[in-house]
Amino acid sequence: MQADYLAGVWAHHAHKEYNILEPGDIESGINAANRIGDDTLMKEATGRAIPERFTHGTSEQRMRWFTKGLKSGDLEGCTQLFEVPYEDL
Repeated sequence: MQADYLAGVWAHHAHKEYNILEPGDIESGINAANRIGDDTLMKEATGRAIPERFTHGTSEQRMRWFTKGLKSGDLEGCTQLFEVPYEDL
């Protein structure tokens, strides 16, 4: 989720500075985060998700943290990931 947040921060600043994002780029980033969530990958591989085995975040968590980074552009916001109770990630 940290990498997802930082990817969002990068996209925020890259677009602000260089106007590089094209229509559909944000949706593609969110869709990628959705596809690589632990729950989604486990369901595709085994037919079920086992939360105790998640290592990189659910699809929803990964999409949420990417979006937070994208909207805020705040690098310091990444520290919130280390302060939020697990169930609130």
